[in-house]
Amino acid sequence: MYRILLVEDDRNIQSLINNYFVKKEKNVFEIDIASDGEQGLEKAYENNYDCLLLDVMLPELDGFEICREIRRDSDVPVIFITARTNENDILNGYALGCDDYVVKPFPLPVLYQKVKALIKRSKGLVRSKVYFTGDLSLNPNNGKVISQNEEIKLTAREYGILKVLLENKGVVISRDRLVDIVWGYNSDTDARVLDTHMRNLRKALGENGKLIKTVVRRGYKIEEC
Repeated sequence: MYRILLVEDDRNIQSLINNYFVKKEKNVFEIDIASDGEQGLEKAYENNYDCLLLDVMLPELDGFEICREIRRDSDVPVIFITARTNENDILNGYALGCDDYVVKPFPLPVLYQKVKALIKRSKGLVRSKVYFTGDLSLNPNNGKVISQNEEIKLTAREYGILKVLLENKGVVISRDRLVDIVWGYNSDTDARVLDTHMRNLRKALGENGKLIKTVVRRGYKIEEC
């Protein structure tokens, strides 16, 4: 059973999400609920969760502050669920390390599938071959990324981008194609959001970040070694 922390001050939304997730499939999700930011941060530190669902506008601490604190020592998947549609807010959310940004109102089935897929990817539950180039490797079976003999922690989006590039070593992948694959078809994700994740990915990989090449007006590729 996967355990989720929902930090949301709207009781109606709390009830809708909790009831849908619990009833959709038996014994798949268990949801803890916090109604303000301080309570949410406390629960996040005291328990092991498979995913955090964070509203942005919360009493005490906002969702951005919670995400910033959590990312100091945890790579647990984080999804913002919020009515704030400002582009800067969305970019800020991804810059802080969130894995997805869902705008209210949203279809519950879509949120459910996003959470389920994100958790499975983060845990490497889909078996596949190991991808590598030089001393950089990605193992989808256990979710581990190794760079220069050290395990690297990535967000789910960064992991997804790297996986696509490694699956297509030496091939230029357009920015639109990357967004389609990693965020999902028909995504309205801004290109600058991809740029933010790409910058964070390169930084996380250290020297191996140089393997990711920008091909002007075409997209990105990872070099074969």
